[in-house]
Amino acid sequence: MKPFRFGVSVRSARSWAEWADKARKLEDLGYSVLAVPDHLTDLLAPMPALVGAAAATKRLRVGTMVLNNDFRHPVLTAREGATLDFLTDGRLELGLGAGHMKSEYDQAGLAFDPGATRVERLGEAVVIVKRLLEGESVTFAGRHYRVTDHTIHPLPVQRPRPPIFIGGSAPRLLALAAKEADIVGLTGIAFRRGGAVRDVSDWKAAVVDERVQLVREAAGDRYDCLELNALVQRVVVTDDRRTAAEELARRWDQLSPEEIRESPYVLIGTVEQLVEDLQARRARWGISYYVIFEPYIDAFGRVVARLAGR
Repeated sequence: MKPFRFGVSVRSARSWAEWADKARKLEDLGYSVLAVPDHLTDLLAPMPALVGAAAATKRLRVGTMVLNNDFRHPVLTAREGATLDFLTDGRLELGLGAGHMKSEYDQAGLAFDPGATRVERLGEAVVIVKRLLEGESVTFAGRHYRVTDHTIHPLPVQRPRPPIFIGGSAPRLLALAAKEADIVGLTGIAFRRGGAVRDVSDWKAAVVDERVQLVREAAGDRYDCLELNALVQRVVVTDDRRTAAEELARRWDQLSPEEIRESPYVLIGTVEQLVEDLQARRARWGISYYVIFEPYIDAFGRVVARLAGR
């Protein structure tokens, strides 16, 4: 089993000083990664934000979670990713995604293709990005992209390249992640009606079993090299986990309180119970890398202190 790592998804700050303080706090509490999402709304643009976070810290890794592939050509993604890894002295984790919010596409004047097409396009992009980051001169002719005799400069510090992260819940996307990524992220969320509706029925433990088995089969011989990640939507440190689960079940009415307590996407209980739950979930599913959201940094920090690197 791989050792535990923990990251935090951080969206924004009111000043450079506040952003730097947030990054340093994560490092001081033992978190491994500061991750930034990629949406056309009130949050920092990911690439410059990550350079700033790395500049304010010494060891903290920085990651995109995740870049919308349709916002950038893969040549540009590879070039910016390589430069970011270069400027952070090899601390980048490059997360890539197929996009899911139709409203953003509409605002930017981009066509919002069916999910299968977006995932297919992401699959081509990942191949191009990986080859460029590894220093190849790339010629590629696919359905969505054409690249001719192209190389990037500078090359990343990490060899053969920074780790690639791909996450989601849809089987097609997870199969792609299993075949191409180094880190496979499990979210358990399905986006319906162009991202306007979130379906969390995949949070059930039995569905997680199915998704992990899918990843295992799609990855084949490379499965043991993969790191499995889960994006945690709620952290509730409490002595009364039953009541907390019942309250969340009223919010997420697709799930029972018991299903919520068993899900890797929700952490409820005392610090000791959370430690035990994470260890049990690693044994069952192999998930060793968890990312939480910013409001839970302090409460979850006591768990990080117990498990990080173990």
